[in-house]
Amino acid sequence: MNMKNLEREIVEATFLHPKPVRMLTVLRGDDVKYATQVSKAVDCTYSHTVKTLEMFRKMGLVTFEKKGRVKLIKLTSDGHDVAHDFEGIRRKFHRIS
Repeated sequence: MNMKNLEREIVEATFLHPKPVRMLTVLRGDDVKYATQVSKAVDCTYSHTVKTLEMFRKMGLVTFEKKGRVKLIKLTSDGHDVAHDFEGIRRKFHRIS
């Protein structure tokens, strides 16, 4: 399997699960800024949240900004676009079901 196919599989495996999608969409709001807040909003463990957010950072979807002892999480412009698209998809599925 070549690297491109492996990357594609990783992306599909990540975004076909509800919690990573919710993490991105939750970050669009103004009230969520820290990993702890994301994990609580998504009902996910802190360690899984941090691991997923780090993967998002590597993909260019979020950035971390250190403020004292905590890291602020911000969506990049690509992250905003992807989160917006996922919100649209979620709304369509809710209308269908």
